[in-house]
Amino acid sequence: MVSQIQPPTQPEVIYPDSDGQPVANNTIQFGWIVEIKQNLDWLFADDPNVFVAGDLFWYPVEGRNKIVNAPDVMVVLGRPKGDRLCYQQWKEEGIAPQVVFEILSPSNTQTEMDKKLLFCDHYGVEEYYIYDPDRNNLRGWLRRKDGLDVIPQMEDWVSPRLKIRFVPSSEGLQLYRPNGERFLTYTEISRNAEQERQRAELAEQARRDAIPRLLQMNLSIEQIFQALGLSVEEVRTLAQE
Repeated sequence: MVSQIQPPTQPEVIYPDSDGQPVANNTIQFGWIVEIKQNLDWLFADDPNVFVAGDLFWYPVEGRNKIVNAPDVMVVLGRPKGDRLCYQQWKEEGIAPQVVFEILSPSNTQTEMDKKLLFCDHYGVEEYYIYDPDRNNLRGWLRRKDGLDVIPQMEDWVSPRLKIRFVPSSEGLQLYRPNGERFLTYTEISRNAEQERQRAELAEQARRDAIPRLLQMNLSIEQIFQALGLSVEEVRTLAQE
């Protein structure tokens, strides 16, 4: 009897989702990362196939867990929203992040940033931006025929992919949505959300307060719910209070 020798089982490749390092080295860097990431989330909130992530490990090559990068912010057009422990490109139809943002901190070395640029160039990033908030210095690269090439003029530059506009100034970088609205800070976003919530509550209360007056005008339940946008059950309940 001849027995066949089974080939050795290949060990499972583990793709870590953390290196134990903090997302940012200081509050300024972290603030910029959060601002860009949240505003991009907001910009593409209605598009289910735009994935935006901050400080997420990106593995471009299957089986090579040493080939990894963690952009401060990355945007992947054509991939669904949703939580991921890391971005494994071969599981994402081979789609690489098209746009990457890096925010410098004092601990970043030139060698480190050169490696990040080379990584993004090699693995298909189309737009690469670096902002140094300490020096208020913005640089950008755009993919052309031979790879990522320096964008010579960043003032009023419009991202081909995201359609956002970059406006460097003496007061710091400003980013603008395609409709001309400025990117907001986390505090501004929270304040606006609270104001919207309060306006919604006032509008809801105004609709409810209108029910007794409309009943006095001899409008039917059906007419009231059609006029106010409430359900029949809501109108009946409120009419009995």
